Amino acid sequence: MNKKPSFSGRIQELASLRRFLKKKSSSLIVVRGRRRIGKSRLIEEFAKGYRFYSFAGLAPTEHTTAQSQRDEFARQLSEQVALPEVKADDWGKLFHLFSEKIQKGRVIILFDEISWMGSKDPDFLGKVKNAWDQKFKSNPELILVLCGSASAWIEENILSSTGFLGRISYTLTLEELPLPDCEWFWGKMADNISSFEKLKLLAVTGGVPKYLEEIDPTISAEENIRQLCFKKGGLLVDEFDHLFSNIFQRKSPLYQEIVKKLTYGSKEPVQLARELGVDLSGPFSESLEELAFSGFIRRDYTWHIQTGQDSKLSKFRLSDNYVRFYLRYIEKFRTKIDRGGFEFKSLMSLPEWNTIMGLQFENLVLNNRKLLHSSLGVSQEDIISENPFYQNRTTKKPGCQIDYMVETRFNTLYVCEIKFSKNLIGTEVISEVQKKIEHMSRPKGFSCRPVLIHVNGVSDDIIDSCYFASIVDVGDYFRSKPKPK
Repeated sequence: MNKKPSFSGRIQELASLRRFLKKKSSSLIVVRGRRRIGKSRLIEEFAKGYRFYSFAGLAPTEHTTAQSQRDEFARQLSEQVALPEVKADDWGKLFHLFSEKIQKGRVIILFDEISWMGSKDPDFLGKVKNAWDQKFKSNPELILVLCGSASAWIEENILSSTGFLGRISYTLTLEELPLPDCEWFWGKMADNISSFEKLKLLAVTGGVPKYLEEIDPTISAEENIRQLCFKKGGLLVDEFDHLFSNIFQRKSPLYQEIVKKLTYGSKEPVQLARELGVDLSGPFSESLEELAFSGFIRRDYTWHIQTGQDSKLSKFRLSDNYVRFYLRYIEKFRTKIDRGGFEFKSLMSLPEWNTIMGLQFENLVLNNRKLLHSSLGVSQEDIISENPFYQNRTTKKPGCQIDYMVETRFNTLYVCEIKFSKNLIGTEVISEVQKKIEHMSRPKGFSCRPVLIHVNGVSDDIIDSCYFASIVDVGDYFRSKPKPK
């Protein structure tokens, strides 16, 4: 197997963090993002060459207590700063002991899975705030990073808390890796593996670093997926249970029902509530927000073309490729997989695979929209609005659903059709796109430029038609290789 780089990508994120090394005062930074997205690994890379202390909370179970969290912190503290292990009944005492070892010099501290540390102790965050105010920040070269997967918990208890008001220097939300960074996980074999094969794997893993680290480039995408998803003990067989139970705990069953409803496509909030038989307001709206904060779903707002302002209309989209693949396929065969009795033949043999693959490919494109803007020659400052676009059917106008659209300040609409196919795309796509444009309520003075986004090629007839203003091959994004750090 090819040796993979120890760390690749995250160039912009590292640059954003490294500017705090130039400050003449201490910094409190918050990093959040889904489990396995590489938050801890990013901070480790950022801290290279400096004095670095890392503390991680215990994963919550029915037996986890506030005292067990403190004991675990004390154990990690004694290991890292050469202190005798202490039995502390108060976070303040532990932070005081720690502060005596970090009063001078460049120090970077990571409190990982901060919600786990403090979930059982209502005074925990207050003690963190006090330790920061009274001890930690007195060292002008100290950087404290609060990190966690429970993004909604972080938003409610830290970012929106009056206790931390004015104290946080920077908040970084870590997203999936862009396609050029994903290329590195195929190592030296990347140039010999087709974009189509890479995207089949990414349709399962998304740009999640931990999942990509498990890729064996010497075997096919199909075999990788069999090993990861359909073989007893495979990483992705029981990953879903850990994802939801560790982050959402007792709320997990409701949240699973929500994402299941989104596996076949986006839905408006009112439609989701109706299908689940719940009231749209209150706890259900909070559940949607928490899933969105955690990165599993996205709320895509459509907008008024004339003004460029967001509409009240929006749809929730299941944006996590692994979660959709698990719910559509792994969960269905889970008992057989756990018995070691499931035989995975091919992706094409999975029910409705082409439909699901189209949705997964859409997610990958939308997660890499900045690369798409560059392909279209559109600068960020010229964009008025961009998102999946739709309008509901009324008595006066037909409905319209556009995979992705960009509106610029020059009154230009880039109408993007995203197509995933193992075969060349034929001219039938032209009538599909033209029908969408005709149904769209477009103000006078606005131009439409159709765009076709694909991966496996288009027919000569498509090119000869000159219908599309741009034809974008997503496979080209793999060839924009970043240098590993």
